[in-house]
Amino acid sequence: MVHFISDQPLEPESPIAGMLPNPDADLLDAYSQTVVRVARQVNEAVVQIRVTKPQRRSAANRRTLPYGSGSGFLISTDGLLVTNSHVVQGASSIEVHLADGRQFPGRLIGDDPASDIAVVQIDGERLSTIAFGDSDRLQVGQLAIAIGNPYGFQYSLTAGVISALGRTLRSESGRLIDDVIQTDAALNPGNSGGPLVNSRGEVIGVNTAVILPAQGLCFAVSANLAKFVVGRLILNGKVRRGYLGLAGQLVKLPARVSSQLGINQISGVLVQQMEADSPAYNAELHPGDVIIRFNQQPIASVDDLHRALDESTILQKATLQVIRDRKLVSIIVIPAELP
Repeated sequence: MVHFISDQPLEPESPIAGMLPNPDADLLDAYSQTVVRVARQVNEAVVQIRVTKPQRRSAANRRTLPYGSGSGFLISTDGLLVTNSHVVQGASSIEVHLADGRQFPGRLIGDDPASDIAVVQIDGERLSTIAFGDSDRLQVGQLAIAIGNPYGFQYSLTAGVISALGRTLRSESGRLIDDVIQTDAALNPGNSGGPLVNSRGEVIGVNTAVILPAQGLCFAVSANLAKFVVGRLILNGKVRRGYLGLAGQLVKLPARVSSQLGINQISGVLVQQMEADSPAYNAELHPGDVIIRFNQQPIASVDDLHRALDESTILQKATLQVIRDRKLVSIIVIPAELP
C-alpha cells in the first residue's frame, strides 16, 4: 500500500502537530560536532596549489590552458607539503595559497608517478600542519572527511565513510597503486592531493582519483603508503625501484603445461623483447621465456613483477624461474635502478 503525504495543515489537536523529539537528534548532533571540530582543526593546513605548465595543443588543435590547480596539505612547520604527482608533474612554476590568504612559491622536492605522491616545499612561518594516522587500522564504515579545492572553490569540505579497503588503482605511469582507500566523500577535479582525514583530524589518505560517470566512487592513496613514499622523496627526491629492461605481457598457462611441470599457477609474464643496452644484467633471459617466479615469489602478472622489483633488489642477484621450451629453467638476473 502506498501512503501519500498530505500538504494540508495538521489539525491543532493532532499530537503530530507539536514538536516531537527526534530520536536521532543526539546522533546527528554528535556527527555534526565531529565534522565541524575536524574542519576547524585541519583547515589551516590545507592548501591550494596552482601550477603553470608549458602550453600544448589538443587533438582539436586548440591550445590547452597553461595552468592547473589542485590541493595539498602541510606536514611540517618548515613548509613541506604533500600533494599528487599528477598535480605538479611538468610544472614550470608552483604557487601555494594558504587558507589565511598568504601565497608562496613552491619548490618541488620530489614526485613519484607510480604512487601519485609528490612533496613540495614553501618558505613560510607560522604554518599549521596535519599528522598522518595509521591507515592499517581503518574499518569500512568509518567516518571520512575530505578537504580541498574542487573546481577552484577553495577549502570545500565533504564527508562520508570508508566504503572499501585494499583496492588497487592504475597510476598514470602504468603501475598499480596498492592499498587504495575507497570512499563516498565527494571528490571533484581540484580535490587531487588534498587530505582524507578521520574523526581525530589525522590524515588517513591522499585524495587522488574519482570515477566521473559514477557517484560515490572516490579513491585515496593510503596514509601508510604515502608516509613511506614521502620519506623516500624527502631523502632521495625519488622512490628507488628495480628494473630488468624487458617488455612483457601476461599470458595464460595451458593447464596441460602446468600439470606437466607440477606448478600450481595459471598465468605468468611472457618476455616479448629485451631492451638494447639495458643497465640490468638480463643476458640469460630470452624472448619467449615465461617468468613464473622471482626469488621464490609467484609472478602471475606484470604487476606482480613490478611489486617484486623494490628498492632492495637493485644491483642484487636474483633468481628467476621461467618456462622455456616447456621446461622449468632457473636463471640469474641483476636488476638495475629504474631511471
